[in-house]
Amino acid sequence: MSKWKKVLSLAAAASMTMSVMAMNVSAADNFMIGGIGPLTGETAVYGIAVKNGAQIAIDEINEAGGVNGVQLEMNFQDDEGDAEKAVNAYNTLMDWGMQMLVGTVTSTPCVAVANESVKDNVFQLTPSGSAVECVANPNVFRVCFSDPNQGIASAQYIGEHKLATKVAVIYNSSDVYSSGIYQKFAEEAANQGLEIVSAEAFTADSNKDFSVQLQKAKDAEAELVFLPIYYTEASLILTQAASMEFAPMFFGCDGLDGILNVEQFDTSLAEDVMLLTPFAADAEDELTQNFVAAYDEAYGETPNQFAADAYDAVYAIKAAIEKSEVTPDMEASDICDAVSQAMTEITLDGVTGLGITWTADGEPSKAPKAVVIKDGAYAAME
Repeated sequence: MSKWKKVLSLAAAASMTMSVMAMNVSAADNFMIGGIGPLTGETAVYGIAVKNGAQIAIDEINEAGGVNGVQLEMNFQDDEGDAEKAVNAYNTLMDWGMQMLVGTVTSTPCVAVANESVKDNVFQLTPSGSAVECVANPNVFRVCFSDPNQGIASAQYIGEHKLATKVAVIYNSSDVYSSGIYQKFAEEAANQGLEIVSAEAFTADSNKDFSVQLQKAKDAEAELVFLPIYYTEASLILTQAASMEFAPMFFGCDGLDGILNVEQFDTSLAEDVMLLTPFAADAEDELTQNFVAAYDEAYGETPNQFAADAYDAVYAIKAAIEKSEVTPDMEASDICDAVSQAMTEITLDGVTGLGITWTADGEPSKAPKAVVIKDGAYAAME
């Protein structure tokens, strides 16, 4: 090797070393927050909302000086709502230097990732993974209600507000989210004086034609149809019910949030549809209105429940970091131990509830709300 080639080679090596050092300094200077959810695919409405809601919170926190003077940095990966792709996204984030995870967004990928994050002892806070199994591991918490809690709360709301006595249910038996909610709804319905006159299932392989399920509900004279399902199937059910001149009340859970954004869906068919949710964008409190205004300014639309859950998730992480006094130069596992303990000690006033607390098993405590679709928008119900 010539003298000059050797000098150039050494200079290049030195430059690479300085670049690596700079990357390490950057990572040590910021808290590295990962995010995982569907940014494409059938449930992209959820993932995009979560990414956007989390970013609003991160921007606010950073602009206010960070957390204990430390900035937050987010890297959000697309899992397309698929468990295997979610695990791949998790591995990508671990290579990036993730210290805490906001995600995943939907339940099945969340369970898959939780089974990986527990091995690495990485703190995981899912905004919207509602299956019981999502928080089975001690390092995982959630912001949303669990499936059983959604089922119980829905039956209680329908019963206490005397919305109906004859109820039909259409649910997805191949989905843990849907079947989990239905099971607890059916148990609580009896306590609320509700008669389930028809309970019809479908699967992921038969989720386009709901004429049989709707006809049975209609023949049973159901006054209300409970839909513990996602918005895509719900839009088809509402369209097909209208073609059958079947017009009961429709009531769903957080999976229906997004129905107003379904392409080529006549949103007038969703008029008066009700859903259980911890967030109403038209609420008059200052915290909600500030969030809605910031979201609209950044993204040109009104935030849904998933965006609100993610917004609160980031602020919960902020509160837990402050409580535990962790620093960004700590190992992710040590951060996890400290932040997990702090989660059981903090109280958060968020847009999805005031005075939110968490139990050691990862469950939030907050009051459920309901919204109704009026004139193409969500309106809070009493």
